[in-house]
Amino acid sequence: MAVASRKWPRLSRMQRHDLFYGVLFASPWLIGFVLWTVYPIISSLYYSFTRYDLLQPPQFIGLTNYINLTTDDDFFLVIQNTLWWVILSSPIGVASAFLMAVLLNSRIVARSAFRAIFFFPSIVPIIVVSSVWAFVLNIQYGAINATLRAFELPTIPFLSNPTVVKPTLLLIHMWMQGGAMVIFLATLQDVPRELYEAATMDGAGSWSRFWSITLPMCSPVILFNMVMAFIGGFQNFALPWLLTQGGPNRATEFFAVFLYRNAFQYLRMGKASALAWILFIVIVIFTVMLFRSSARWVYYRSE
Repeated sequence: MAVASRKWPRLSRMQRHDLFYGVLFASPWLIGFVLWTVYPIISSLYYSFTRYDLLQPPQFIGLTNYINLTTDDDFFLVIQNTLWWVILSSPIGVASAFLMAVLLNSRIVARSAFRAIFFFPSIVPIIVVSSVWAFVLNIQYGAINATLRAFELPTIPFLSNPTVVKPTLLLIHMWMQGGAMVIFLATLQDVPRELYEAATMDGAGSWSRFWSITLPMCSPVILFNMVMAFIGGFQNFALPWLLTQGGPNRATEFFAVFLYRNAFQYLRMGKASALAWILFIVIVIFTVMLFRSSARWVYYRSE
């Protein structure tokens, strides 16, 4: 009863004044957050239980959108493509960024220039990246195939062969890991030098120092980049859409591409909203699994 009857303390005049002006100054962000984040989330959840094509009012159909996906062959093809991409691109992208950071953390000639060159692809707009790679990989006039043709070697259909196109996108993805590389580079520079000096005095080689010092000290940042890579992998859209639009033969029809196609080409907003919520649930599950597994391989200095 004492807890139930407890009242909130009354605010003084000065506190009410500060609260009013605090909310007033934060109101542009609060209004934008409600209009552009909270409302779309709630409305998409509602639309996922409806049949809605933007032309007619939404019709409530319950779980029909979700049930229909369980018998949709296209949906299972998309799941297969997306899992292939996430399982390969996430660890390979993080590993390539980490190895680039280790290389650029060593004493090499023109290290600052190489750091800028490696970081540059991550700040270029994705439309520019896609246009450049579409030109370079073109089977008729692309630079790579033109060179192969000059040496009388067979050309490679990078973007027109269903077997080759996904590894091609994976290589471009590795090339764009400059952002993660910079985070790893900052982490490597924060590793205490005395640990390497002590290990060297004990006779540890370069591989032993890397395995026993560098990896454990960088493991929290590896976890962070892995989580971001998994989330980005499930949401991968711009690169495959701009280069292949889900082709050839739907080989790059990833989840986000399939969602976009249903929403803005077929105007199946109800189905697209259901796909968005399925994607959200899958990302949450994978993220929780990754954090649960981190207790076995992530080392924190405070421990």
